[in-house]
Amino acid sequence: MGKPYITREGYDALHAELDFLWLTKRPEVTQKVSWAASLGDRSENADYQYNKRLLAQIDRRIRYLRKCMNTLQVVEHSAQQDGRVFFGAYVEIEADDDGSLLQIRIVGGDEIFGRSNCISVDSPMARALLGKSEGDDAAVMTPKGPRLWYVNKIAYVKPDWFAEQKMVTHDLEPDEADIQADVEAAADLDPKAVEQEYLKSLVR
Repeated sequence: MGKPYITREGYDALHAELDFLWLTKRPEVTQKVSWAASLGDRSENADYQYNKRLLAQIDRRIRYLRKCMNTLQVVEHSAQQDGRVFFGAYVEIEADDDGSLLQIRIVGGDEIFGRSNCISVDSPMARALLGKSEGDDAAVMTPKGPRLWYVNKIAYVKPDWFAEQKMVTHDLEPDEADIQADVEAAADLDPKAVEQEYLKSLVR
């Protein structure tokens, strides 16, 4: 099985997120954890519990990004794709039943989150559209049966008619339940050992 595809823009966005987390966010939170740990009783220290949880989530996200970026294959645009729908295409389609319009971009599964007008290349809609030209129709299976869509426009450079939706970075902020769980778990931890582990993380 080949590597999962991703557009150059999607890969660059993941890389920017990784750089931000590793070079900016993680050192900032690590310093807060160390400062809060120096104040005394960790079991009653909300700042310590919150930032400790946030640091753990940041580390999980960093590990995920590093792992997935090593397995992704960046697909660059080729002139041979022009005029037909392939990976990375911006497409405007029109529904046969009610004339509604959709502007979408076909991208990799790792870059669709937080972008309502991007669909995965593995989705039923994308599979139905791949290889189509302007004026072609594509039947997409839905829970209510097949729905016919016509291909109106295809582009590989972001067109004016495509409304960009910004990529949303992963939500790392812990909620109240997360913080309370860490407060309860802290009762069984050796505070000095925990503090030393976080202080070690300052050295890279």
